[in-house]
Amino acid sequence: MTDLRSDFLRTIVERQYMHQCTDLEALDARAAGDEPIVAYIGFDCTAPSLHAGSLVQIMMLHHLQQTGHKPVVLMGGGTTKVGDPSGKDTQRQLLDDAAINKNMDGIKEVFKKFLKFGDGPTDAIMVNNDDWLKDIQYIDFLRDYGRHFSVNRMLGFDSVKLRLDREQPLTFLEFNYMILQAYDFLELGRRHDCCLQMGGSDQWGNIVNGVELGRRVEQRSLFGLTTPLLTTSSGAKMGKTADGAVWLNDDMLSAWDYWQYWRNTEDADVGRFLRLFSTLPMDEIARLEALEGAELNDAKKILANAATTMCHGADAAKAAEETARKTFEQGGAAEGLPTIEVASADLGEGIAAFELFRRANLAQTGGEARRLIKGGGGRLNDVQIKQETDLITLADCNADGAIKLSAGKKRHVLVKPV
Repeated sequence: MTDLRSDFLRTIVERQYMHQCTDLEALDARAAGDEPIVAYIGFDCTAPSLHAGSLVQIMMLHHLQQTGHKPVVLMGGGTTKVGDPSGKDTQRQLLDDAAINKNMDGIKEVFKKFLKFGDGPTDAIMVNNDDWLKDIQYIDFLRDYGRHFSVNRMLGFDSVKLRLDREQPLTFLEFNYMILQAYDFLELGRRHDCCLQMGGSDQWGNIVNGVELGRRVEQRSLFGLTTPLLTTSSGAKMGKTADGAVWLNDDMLSAWDYWQYWRNTEDADVGRFLRLFSTLPMDEIARLEALEGAELNDAKKILANAATTMCHGADAAKAAEETARKTFEQGGAAEGLPTIEVASADLGEGIAAFELFRRANLAQTGGEARRLIKGGGGRLNDVQIKQETDLITLADCNADGAIKLSAGKKRHVLVKPV
């Protein structure tokens, strides 16, 4: 790759964020200039929080700002009403305005942890595409912008081909999504002089549409940059676990569970994840990813601390690390573990082990809890449970007045009588 002049693109390339770029040399020249560039990433409001699968994009905005440029966070209040077909082989559930706005409020909280917002030249701003999409006049919009899109070409985009190849219906509503996203790019160029759209590799077709629309309508010089599709070394989708999504909001996933997710990173992913999800210097990352055997666990703890500090704060990261130390290295029932409260009266009579595991969310169903315990994976105060129907009572409380349940070696919950 050609030597890069701009700090931003050098960072993006050396940390392995880049997959495709529409005109790397021209973008590098612009980013190396005297004026900050303005770049955006769009986030639809399909859930009350983003999860770790969105972290690559969030971290790109972080690095953009740290290298002297201006991030724009685009909330998809308008496009969420349509539903992005990219990467999906079924139609997204359509949400009403109230649900979209509630989700948006939750998502906004995530970005305050990673970006500095304000009115300065490199301060981040947050905008909502519903501000301009809600007032579009359909006939005027089709005449002014729809004529720049070829249906033949749109049918060739991966997001469309995926549905058609699998003989899954693609609604006309969803088919319009790429036109609306392209229009977002043009509108952000007009309003904020935004010249760069970034996103995952599944957004490449949508981004290119926006670049070309800007050129055709207003002769704007726009750029697109995508990240590779991110999976773990074993092929698992980033940000997902057997227990569900790794949410970024505190009220949807505890700092402890978040720390544990990164601590349990597969060995082969440690170096890559340190580059993508921490701000550690590259020479330190090179040292850490070269560790082997038991020493690699130290690198995983550093990754967990770095990622958790960015998302939940340094105090939460330290507390999670200390909880892990007490739980795994000392065999204690550390106070920092996830906790549920159960009525003392219920525990006085006794609750079947499989049922208490279900209540503690260590299993999704009673049947799953039974299988876990029958397979030897259920522990009560660090002692293996013999029968899934064994009763757990107040007599099982430890010296701290709590009951420690464990599913395997890494998932623990404290049960406290109330």
